[in-house]
Amino acid sequence: MHNRERLTAWIDAHFDEQVAFLQRVIQTPTDTPPGNNAPHAQQVAQMVEAFGWTAEQHAVPEQAVRDYGMQSITNLIIRRPYAEGGPTIALNAHGDVVPPGEGWTHAPYGGEIEDGYIYGRAAAVSKCDFSTYIFAVRALEALGVTLKGGLELHFTYDEEFGGLLGPGWLLEQKLTKPDLVIAAGFSYNIVTAHNACLQLEITVHGKSGHGAMPETGHDALQAATKILNAIYGQLPELKKIKSSVAGIDSPTMLVGRIDGGTNTNVVPGRVVMKMDRRMIPDEDPVQVEAQVRKLIEDAVSGLPGIRLEIRRLLLSHALRPLPGSDKLVASLQKNGREIMGEEITAQGTPLYADARLYGEHGIPAVLYGAGPRTVPESNAKKADERLALDDLRKATKVVALTLLDLLEG
Repeated sequence: MHNRERLTAWIDAHFDEQVAFLQRVIQTPTDTPPGNNAPHAQQVAQMVEAFGWTAEQHAVPEQAVRDYGMQSITNLIIRRPYAEGGPTIALNAHGDVVPPGEGWTHAPYGGEIEDGYIYGRAAAVSKCDFSTYIFAVRALEALGVTLKGGLELHFTYDEEFGGLLGPGWLLEQKLTKPDLVIAAGFSYNIVTAHNACLQLEITVHGKSGHGAMPETGHDALQAATKILNAIYGQLPELKKIKSSVAGIDSPTMLVGRIDGGTNTNVVPGRVVMKMDRRMIPDEDPVQVEAQVRKLIEDAVSGLPGIRLEIRRLLLSHALRPLPGSDKLVASLQKNGREIMGEEITAQGTPLYADARLYGEHGIPAVLYGAGPRTVPESNAKKADERLALDDLRKATKVVALTLLDLLEG
């Protein structure tokens, strides 16, 4: 118990420093889009030099990034090797964020502190866990005890676009192959599984015509309306499908964006829709995509002058528990009970994250980090995103104690 008490005491003694570190991480914008994220990675790399660490900066080739719809991505790996004989554990958080939007009462990139909360975009998802993981590792190493195995800090910049140029790129380039992964999450729940996600861009081509003579055109919006009716008409059937994974209910489907038309008095000749279909872990993504494509095509089949293009924007697979993840869960739950004073649940979530990419490479991964009990409490991706500083302190202790459990010689 002596080492455990020293570990948590170190975190308490350095907590003001940890909060200041998080403020600096929040204060550099990483809006995605447009996704110019290399400057933030360079800043973090410089910041950790103060701890005697070296951050490998792995820049994704510029053309690949621009083809992907972003401007720059530099992913970081900080390697902390210890004695032989233990696992290599990676800690992953992402630095890219959705743009702040409107309605803030605190500066979105201010890192302001008020009434025990820190405010700012990514205060809760997931720049907070840059701080959680860095200070958990620093606390562990400050003990001076023999550690076996190694730690890697993965700070990546492509979660909002799907992760393929973040963790996916690091893994495909064979720059890392850890044995276990803890990825960014919330303090009161361990995520062991999450949904898959299919996103499609549907372009409906018709023919423009004068509004006074609509018969001279082929109305792409009328055709698009049939597609919308087909998609939303399917929702009652999706509600009947239930997941076997605790914390996950049914599949969902929606159209999140529609663009089209030329002017008020012109028959719309082209309409573009972007849709999102969340798949529960029990579903087959290949089968689901085929079903969705057929649903869309059947909706406009036989309409004169109408042509469809369906382009896949994203197909992210589900995160499922793999052999070995039980060790992470058991240690996190034990330490969570000790630090949080309550049971820490372990279940699935209807969200999706880039942690799934580790799972696709056969690496057991769970999500755990600093945050409240639910996403709405954090205002994640909304105005006034915030994190309770007490949750940051507690999560850092839970992660540090778990690393001690798994790596102590």
